[in-house]
Amino acid sequence: MLTITLIAAVSEDGYISRGTGIPWHLPADIALFRAATAGQWLLLGRKTYEEMLGWFSDHTPLVLSRDIAFQPRLGHRVGTVEEAIVLAEAAGQTELVVCGGGAVYAAAMPFATRLVITRVGTALGGGVAFPAVDACEWNKVAECSHPADAQHEYPFCMTTYERRYSNTLSRRALAAQPLCSIARR
Repeated sequence: MLTITLIAAVSEDGYISRGTGIPWHLPADIALFRAATAGQWLLLGRKTYEEMLGWFSDHTPLVLSRDIAFQPRLGHRVGTVEEAIVLAEAAGQTELVVCGGGAVYAAAMPFATRLVITRVGTALGGGVAFPAVDACEWNKVAECSHPADAQHEYPFCMTTYERRYSNTLSRRALAAQPLCSIARR
């Protein structure tokens, strides 16, 4: 089964951005992001894709866009998260990494099996929100804290979570209807 990972740096008050770009520079978090996404298929919104152009090297970006005429210079346009999942699975991928923005995170959250969240020790007071995470649905499997220092203006904590599932309800069962409708097109 395809692992769907949401990776994000999130402020204390739940925001990923003030509207464009990343509002902090944390080299250790950038290194984590690069390591976690190396060689992966990435799902991202059009604005995030355009902000990251030039960054993609060994990645396959899937750009979530309602504009069917949009053709990314690199990667593929998809109209839904389900379509991205079908493409990644058909290509034999084992993981799809969701990189934002806010609407893409919200759309992908029901399908997520893993979260890699960096909690940044500052409040933005508004902007682009990361979707709420229900602690009852997730197990913390790894955590690493980093203090503020000469290279990192804010302290932060990188945490990995894996989704809990009941014995009777899996991600595939939750997503079966949308996937079937995409596969029949």
